[in-house]
Amino acid sequence: MDQSRLNICILSAAYNEGENLLVFYHAVKKVIDKLPYSFEFCFVNDGSKDDTLSVIRTLAKKDESVKYLSFSRNFGQQIALKAGIDTINADAIIMMDSDLQHPPEMIPDLIELWLKKKVNMVNTLREEDQDLSWFKKQSSKRFYQVLNKVSDLKLEPGQADFRLIDRQVTETLKKSKEQDVFLRGMIQWIGYDQATIKYKANKRFAGESKYTFAKMMRLALAGITSFSIKPLYTAIYIGFFFALMSFLYLPYVLYSFAIGQAVDGWASILMTIAFFGGLNLIVLGVLGIYIGKILIQNKERPLYIIQEQNIHENSLVEF
Repeated sequence: MDQSRLNICILSAAYNEGENLLVFYHAVKKVIDKLPYSFEFCFVNDGSKDDTLSVIRTLAKKDESVKYLSFSRNFGQQIALKAGIDTINADAIIMMDSDLQHPPEMIPDLIELWLKKKVNMVNTLREEDQDLSWFKKQSSKRFYQVLNKVSDLKLEPGQADFRLIDRQVTETLKKSKEQDVFLRGMIQWIGYDQATIKYKANKRFAGESKYTFAKMMRLALAGITSFSIKPLYTAIYIGFFFALMSFLYLPYVLYSFAIGQAVDGWASILMTIAFFGGLNLIVLGVLGIYIGKILIQNKERPLYIIQEQNIHENSLVEF
């Protein structure tokens, strides 16, 4: 591979990041201008309500290497990154947040490790920030523990979407038509040769994190349901549990009859409800497995809608 002819694209999803984009662009530009490769930017405006799109348009007018896609509404960061991957045609893509928490100074390290190790992707692992609150640390830790336990994924705490992927990985990801996009899980699922490098996250330059607790929960559910049917099996186990628990009423029922304190009808009704309630959960769990498989297989809605873009034929980004 002629390293001097490598084409690399910096991909960033932006949602209400108008205050950060210019600073992010100049910080990255300062780093990549020193490297002997061909670079482009690809910004995906994820239905922002502020001046994010206006800032991107201004950058694109001043710098031909700045390409962008703009959604018709907010579809979410994971889908925004997937849209970028779907349209980019480069030797490598480096995914970064535009709030500068992913340090631009790491770009040469990602490229060097990719070329030196001859891997298909370089993942990053965020070192624990001692300034984070106890709740934030514990919630993040539990997020990965629960995700790994109830899904078929094995993700390390601190793993994020800051990574480099090569053309082979990009082409594989383009084939995915899943609606619940969870890139960290997809990266693990597709395999290929991977390397990992640790980094220390910077402070957010401006604004607040867009990942609220509710969004984190939705992301976790997407990871669980997209890569595992264990929750459906859990419904079956719960059904068996309650069905068996119903039989524990039998000794008490017999004892009540023996001492003459039984209330007519309540025992049989209670046992019947408990038994058939458990049986219903078993049946629903089994049906859920098949319905879940059919649902996953037949999702055909557009993953995203692009309202505006400035993609050209001579770009690393094609539409």
